[in-house]
Amino acid sequence: MEIKRDRYLNTLISKKHNGLIKVVTGMRRCGKSYLLFDLFKEHLLAEGTEASRIIEIAFDAFENSTFRDPNVLYPYLKERIQDDGMYYVLLDEVQILDQFEAILNSLTRMKNVDVYVTGSNARFLSKDVITEFRGRGDEVHMYPLSFAEFMSVYPGTKQDGWNEYILYGGLPLVLNFTTPDQKIAFLKSLFEETYISDIVGRHNIRNKAELEELLNILSSAIGSLTNSAKLSATFQTVKKKKISSSTIKRYIDYLCDAFLIDRALRYDVRGKKYIDTPVKYYFTDLGLRNARLNFRQLEETHTMENVIFNELKLRGFNVDVGVVTQCSKNEKGNCVRKQLEIDFVCNKGSKRYYIQSAYALPNAAKLEQEQRSLTLTGDFFKRIILTKDTPAPYYTENGILIMGIYDFLLNENSLEN
Repeated sequence: MEIKRDRYLNTLISKKHNGLIKVVTGMRRCGKSYLLFDLFKEHLLAEGTEASRIIEIAFDAFENSTFRDPNVLYPYLKERIQDDGMYYVLLDEVQILDQFEAILNSLTRMKNVDVYVTGSNARFLSKDVITEFRGRGDEVHMYPLSFAEFMSVYPGTKQDGWNEYILYGGLPLVLNFTTPDQKIAFLKSLFEETYISDIVGRHNIRNKAELEELLNILSSAIGSLTNSAKLSATFQTVKKKKISSSTIKRYIDYLCDAFLIDRALRYDVRGKKYIDTPVKYYFTDLGLRNARLNFRQLEETHTMENVIFNELKLRGFNVDVGVVTQCSKNEKGNCVRKQLEIDFVCNKGSKRYYIQSAYALPNAAKLEQEQRSLTLTGDFFKRIILTKDTPAPYYTENGILIMGIYDFLLNENSLEN
């Protein structure tokens, strides 16, 4: 089964020959190796690159274990690069290579070598990319399958595809399994044996149970405002355990660095400033989140909000939680201020969109409730309510676009139309 990942493939193509190491990052099993060794390699061959000019090494393969020694790898690469023509070096799981930073920096000094690498956890998380290559790295961040990518290979209706997607997520390998039991077993095993093990090993976490308890709490509260102090209090009252807010903050940073979760900060729209705390957390893959909860707590209102957040992020937006203030008069005629929330304030360059996630709009009162915060932004950027039950997009009298979730997810330019 070939899944087109055109967004990432086109990004890699646009960065060819830019003199930098193209570093493909992303959570484990999201498709980085497939992107590099299948899709990108096919592109190189299709444009006429000779196979002998494509040097590919997967360091996690047993047959390539000798190349993990830089004193073996570097002479091999020098031997393969035989003339002044362009060569493409594709390295998978490069963090396994000893002294990989030195090897990669040496390769960038060769003017006829274009270098592409993937890396996962252990020594190769997002923050490391900034420092490891001393300004020579160009990151391409990859996500699990979007709903549109998922539907490109799903044989059923979009409604059935949606139910499958919000339950089992978008990790490509899940599509290889046919029964619910197989998918559940795979996701549970992957979470425990890959993601948690990586984080525990990388950071020498002594109390693994604490990390797992935190994951359970975050999984139960996607899209809810929280902070380290609140989570610490939850441990004490619900779990009857004492864990400091500083430890929780450290654990959350580990989870973010591993791309398991992402955070959305609060932003005062009229005041044009960030509010430090609380924040919202969303899971990069809903299948993993659901596996963490043994596939309970599957409220579609929250999972839909999580899907929207992930879609906005993979489209390249900076995504915040908007805060606006409403002034209403009390019995004495005095102004009573009340903070209202906009689910997502999305920025990319000069573009901004205000987006509200509303699972259903059954009546005028619910529509008015969802519109209220959007009418208080004080500017003219586009305002949108995404809902599950809208058959076709339309505008309200307040100029707010009501759009169905399928129209939004299946059309990459949906926000601009």
